[in-house]
Amino acid sequence: MKPSSYDIPLHDIKPLMEVPDSSLMLLTVISAVVIMVLSGALFLLYRFMKDRKTVNLRKEHYKILNEVNFRDPKKAAYDITEYGRLFSVDSERLNSAYANLVSRLEPYKYKRVVDAIDEESLGYFKIYLGMIDV
Repeated sequence: MKPSSYDIPLHDIKPLMEVPDSSLMLLTVISAVVIMVLSGALFLLYRFMKDRKTVNLRKEHYKILNEVNFRDPKKAAYDITEYGRLFSVDSERLNSAYANLVSRLEPYKYKRVVDAIDEESLGYFKIYLGMIDV
């Protein structure tokens, strides 16, 4: 009988060990982190785009007040009263200046035919514009 190479006992080679497979868990964790980062980036991009589209009412009213046309004193008085009201709540000083300005513009509102707005009222309007912080 001839010994075959399959029958030789191997004493110094250990048997194969089972290697734990954690690749599925690693894939799941990495996927979750990537999804969270992407969703956070998309949310920040959405907020940026949304904030960019919002209209700043204070800036719009201030721009309208700067462009008031004094050729039509009646419309100018109404515009100053309407658009200046937003800024009157900022401080007590602005509130009193606005009240003074509105009382000076009263004669130009309720008459059918009005004269041009006097220089003193225009001066109060310029002072009021200078006090506004946008």
